[in-house]
Amino acid sequence: MDFSYSEVQQMLQDSVKKFVSKNYDFDTRTKIIDSDSGYSEENWKLFAELGWLTVPFSEEDGGLGGSAVDLMVMMEEFGKANLVEPYLPSVVLCGCLISELATGEVKEQMLGKLVGGDLQLALAASETGSRFNSSKVATTAKSNGNNVVINGKKIAVLNGSNADELLVVARESGGEADADGISIFLINPETPGVTIRPFTNIDGQKSSEIDFTDVTVAAALRLGEQGNALTAIEKVTDKAIVAVSAEAVGVLETLLQKTVEYSKTRKQFGTVIGTFQALQHRMADMFIECQLARSILVMAAMKLDGSAGQREKTKAVSAAKSRVGKAIRAVSQEAVQIHGGIGVTNELDVGHYFKRATALEIMFGNTDYHVERFASL
Repeated sequence: MDFSYSEVQQMLQDSVKKFVSKNYDFDTRTKIIDSDSGYSEENWKLFAELGWLTVPFSEEDGGLGGSAVDLMVMMEEFGKANLVEPYLPSVVLCGCLISELATGEVKEQMLGKLVGGDLQLALAASETGSRFNSSKVATTAKSNGNNVVINGKKIAVLNGSNADELLVVARESGGEADADGISIFLINPETPGVTIRPFTNIDGQKSSEIDFTDVTVAAALRLGEQGNALTAIEKVTDKAIVAVSAEAVGVLETLLQKTVEYSKTRKQFGTVIGTFQALQHRMADMFIECQLARSILVMAAMKLDGSAGQREKTKAVSAAKSRVGKAIRAVSQEAVQIHGGIGVTNELDVGHYFKRATALEIMFGNTDYHVERFASL
C-alpha cells in the first residue's frame, strides 16, 4: 500500500510550512493569543486566500474534496507551529455540520461566507455531565407556532465569544440521553436571552459558557430534519477527532525536535546532557511514541475516507485517539522533564506546546474514554 502523500497534499503541506516560516514565529503567536479575540483576522483572511478553509468540504460544496487525509496533513502542520486560529471549531465542526445538514440557500450562503473568510462559527454542544456523550442533551427546544423556544446551558464552547453565528444542539423530544429528538439550530449571539461568558483555556485559546434563556428563533433556522441531527454530529465529531489527533502528532514532533536540540546545548557536570545514555534512551522512546501515534492516525484517516461502515470508522477513530493520547502524555511530559523547570515557563515555547498537548488529549474524549468506546464497539 502506498502511504506517500499526493501532489495536492504535498502542496498543502508546503503552503502551511511557508506561511509559518514567514508569519508565525513565537513572538508573533504570543501577541495574537494575548489579544482580545485570541486569533488574527488578517491570518484568517490569508487562510481563505490560500484555500485552507475549503479542505474539509466536498467539491460539490465548493471544497478541496473533503478527504480526512488532506485534513490530517494540514492539521499536523498546524500542530507543529501551534497555530491558534479557530480552524477546528469554525471550519471542521460547524462547517462540516452545515455541509451535512443544511440545504439550499442556507447551505450555499453559509459555506460561501465561511470559506471566503467572512464568517466565524461556534458549536454549542457540550453540557455539564454529558462526558463526551453526544446524545446526552438537556437543552430543550419547544415548538411555539412557527418558532422554537430554547432553554439550557452549554459549556466549553470553542470560539464562542468570536462567533458570528452559533450552532446550538438542543432536544426537541425524547429523554435526556435518547438518540432521537436532537436538532441543531442556527442562532445569532445577539438574540435576546443569549448570555456568553468567555474564558481562557489552559492552552491560552478562547472558550465560553453560554446560557440560553427563553431564546426564541424561527423553526426555519433548524438545520436538517427535526430531531435527526445525532448521526451527523457523531460523523463530524469523528472527523474532528482525526483533526485534533493530527494536530497533536504535530505538537509532539515539535516537542521531540526541541528536546533533542536542547539536549545538545544544555550542560551538566561539564558536558552536554545529550551525551548521557539514559537521556538518549528516553528521547528514543519519545521518537517511538511519535511514530506509533502517526501510524495509527494515518490508518484512522484512511478508514474515514474508505467504504467501511460507520461502526468500523468510529472504532478506528477511537483506536487512534487513545493511542495518540498515550503518546501525548509520554512525549510531552518527558519533554518537560528533560528541559527542567524552564520547560513550563511562558518564556519558552516548549511550555506552550505542552499545554496545547494537554488540552488536545482531553478534547472529544480522553484516552480512558476512547479505550472504553473501542472495547464497546
